[in-house]
Amino acid sequence: MTETPQKITSETLSKRVFKTATEVTGPLLFVDLQGRGGVSYGEIAKIKLPSGEIRSGQILEVSRDLAVVQLFEGTSGMDVEETTVQFLGETMKLPVSDDLLGRIFNGRGEPIDNQPEIIAKEEWPISGSPINPFARQYPREFIQTGLSTLDGLFTLIRGQKLPIFSASGLPHNEVAAQIARQAAVLGQEEDFAVVFAAMGITAEEAQYFRNEFEKSGALDRVVLFLNLADDPAIERIITPRLALTAAEYLAYECDMHLLVILTDITNYAESLREIGAAREEVPGRRGYPGYLYSDLASIYERAGRIRGRKGSITQMPILSMPNDDMTHPVPDLSGYITEGQVLLDRGLHRRGIYPPINIGPSLSRLMKEGIGKGLTRRDHKELADQLYYAYARGIDLRNLVAVVGEESLTEEDHRFLKFSDDFENQFIKQGRDENRTIFESLDIGWELLKMFPNPKRELKRISDEILEFFHPKNRDEKVDFDSRDV
Repeated sequence: MTETPQKITSETLSKRVFKTATEVTGPLLFVDLQGRGGVSYGEIAKIKLPSGEIRSGQILEVSRDLAVVQLFEGTSGMDVEETTVQFLGETMKLPVSDDLLGRIFNGRGEPIDNQPEIIAKEEWPISGSPINPFARQYPREFIQTGLSTLDGLFTLIRGQKLPIFSASGLPHNEVAAQIARQAAVLGQEEDFAVVFAAMGITAEEAQYFRNEFEKSGALDRVVLFLNLADDPAIERIITPRLALTAAEYLAYECDMHLLVILTDITNYAESLREIGAAREEVPGRRGYPGYLYSDLASIYERAGRIRGRKGSITQMPILSMPNDDMTHPVPDLSGYITEGQVLLDRGLHRRGIYPPINIGPSLSRLMKEGIGKGLTRRDHKELADQLYYAYARGIDLRNLVAVVGEESLTEEDHRFLKFSDDFENQFIKQGRDENRTIFESLDIGWELLKMFPNPKRELKRISDEILEFFHPKNRDEKVDFDSRDV
């Protein structure tokens, strides 16, 4: 085994200089260590080209005789025989301070907003520190996104990992930007911020995100990392880790609640596949490396809450499903690691419904823990169950009508059929700048149920007690909705 020296002095650094590069493959540089060893996995390297240009890289694999260095700036124009490699004896770190808020960085953590460098209080390794499972606190409080479908049916809980499964041509960028603008935690004296990391996006998409946050004024509470499609693949590997390191500092040192949005995880996985091919690794499923699951877990599992710390990190990774295939390795493995998923639907999008969230396969496994207390909690949970059931029944009837026509439907069937249309157009559908409170979303749900004249017979997912207290016919005399404790 190789060991990193406890203290890297100038004399030691001079001994860690090699002019023995042997091969370049894609973004990888192979360096012969001549049996000297002394370098470690993840260590940062400086690569000096004959022209004097300095590039940086990171050790991806190491043995006593060979180090594989992945370059952040690429290997184009590199003369192997004349290239000098110096290993710096430390891993990649991100300068951190509360000045990170409101700043825009590239995928390597360098400012691109024409503002000065961050004045760092500390430098944190981007690999993060493992969270002791015993120290994890169970997620319970919810985050309001302003989207009725999320807040009402698939509630996002602080410390949760809730991915959005999308596909090519669907408005996941718009949904991500809207959530980042509108997300908030309810309660007094709660500091909330968003870390937004985009990987493998076009320059047009990057400009869209910058404009969205700047014109809405949300940039002051956002830390933005932008990795473009024409940037080196290795940069996409470190971008989410930089974002999560910034989130960990703000959460655990500044006592803030952080929502981390990562888009697009599929682009990240493609970079892993590209680098794996360059290393001539034995490919796994669909060409992805066999360690894709553990690599994704190293990102997703950095969400959570820690006992004794006020702050929290919640993740909403966004991924594109090639060919709308949920069995693709990236969504499939993500589903195993995270606590639910929100699926965007092409059919709803074609009908002009935004956000096009497909209710059927979507779920939030931690929803029940963060949606209020006592009667209010039962109100939210039972209302969500009833809306889900009524909509699902309406969809089934819609499919039946396409085959046999409406003549065979009963009067009750017609009500459920109408409910499915109204639910899509009033509850799911909302404006791209429309920010609904949780109370407004619940009220819309109860108003939709008003079309059922026999609630005790037709609304079977709601108890008689809740119907008596919350059903629209009793609303004016029974409850002030804005006073409910969420």
